[in-house]
Amino acid sequence: MLDTHTLLWWVNDPSILSQSAKLAIDEAADKKMVYVSCISSWEIALLVERGRLHLALDVRDWLCRCEALPFLTFVPVSNAIAVESVRLPDFTHADPADRIIASTTLSLGANLVTKDDKLRNYPHIKTIW
Repeated sequence: MLDTHTLLWWVNDPSILSQSAKLAIDEAADKKMVYVSCISSWEIALLVERGRLHLALDVRDWLCRCEALPFLTFVPVSNAIAVESVRLPDFTHADPADRIIASTTLSLGANLVTKDDKLRNYPHIKTIW
């Protein structure tokens, strides 16, 4: 499972990723098991709209290219994921998107590739950086 910034860096400039992150993503891609929460699409669109992120393509086209990758799956925000995101034990991170990402990671039983210290310090999910 990729955090939003991890997806952006992996697609736009993989040199930013740690070696562990690159290896984990490569291994997941070989198994066609790279997951991203659909909330990341919302986050990316919001960052572009607010001028905090500039992509080489229109955000819709950028996301379409990501969706076309045969080893990448965008995971919808189901009702169960949404509800569990507000019930995460000991989760002090206020960002709703990060709550959804954490909840999605737990629902998949996946590892989260993230540089975000708040998520990396959350004891209920395994993270890689």
